[in-house]
Amino acid sequence: MGRLEMSQERRPAPPRAEMRSGAPSLQSQSKALAELSVALIVDLDSDGERLFRELQRLRCTVKHIWPIPPQLPESFDVVYCTLVEDLPRRIPWLPGEPASTFIIVDKGHEPLNLKLIHNCAAHGLIHFPVTPRSTTGSLAMAREHFLYEQRLRGRIEKLDENLRTMRTVERAKAILMRVKNITEEEAYNHLRNQAMERRVTIGAVANAIIDSHELLS
Repeated sequence: MGRLEMSQERRPAPPRAEMRSGAPSLQSQSKALAELSVALIVDLDSDGERLFRELQRLRCTVKHIWPIPPQLPESFDVVYCTLVEDLPRRIPWLPGEPASTFIIVDKGHEPLNLKLIHNCAAHGLIHFPVTPRSTTGSLAMAREHFLYEQRLRGRIEKLDENLRTMRTVERAKAILMRVKNITEEEAYNHLRNQAMERRVTIGAVANAIIDSHELLS
C-alpha cells in the first residue's frame, strides 16, 4: 500500500495593518506631515541642525527662529521651541485653545522639570539628539493630539450653543404663554411653525420674540 500524500490548502495572508478599515496608510500620514509649516525655535548647533534636516526630510516647510522671541508665533501649523524657564510666559494662546501644534525641545543637559513641562501644556516633547524615528513619531503624535483637541473644542462649543438656544427658546415660550394665554406646547408649536415658514432656526425666532418683547416693555 503506497503512502497517501495529503495536500494542504494555502491560507491567505492576514491583511496588512495599514489596509484595515479606518487605519490611515503610511503614504497618507507622510503627506499630511509634508504639508505642515513649522517654526523651529532652537539654537542651530549640531543637534538643532539635525532636527532641522529631519523636518526637511519629512518635506515640512521649516522656518528657523532664534533667539526665542518674547511671544511664540501663531501663524504656523507646528511650533518647536527649546524648553526654558520662562517659556510658559511666552506662549500667546490660552490653555486649551492653542493656535498651533506645540512641541517642546529638551536639549538633555539638565534634569527634566516636569512642572515646567506641565505648565507649557505642549502637545509633544522631543529630546536631543533626535533620530528619524523620534522626529516622525513625535510630530505625528503631537499633530494628532492637537487635531483631537480641536475636535473636542468644536463639540463643546456646539453644546454651549445648543444650551444657549434652549434657554432662549424657554424664555420665548414663557413670553408667548403669558401674552397669548396659550399652553407650553402651543407656544413651542408656534415657534417651530414660524421657523419653518421663515426658513430660519427656532433659536432665531425665539431671539426675535425676546427682542420685540423687551423693546415694547
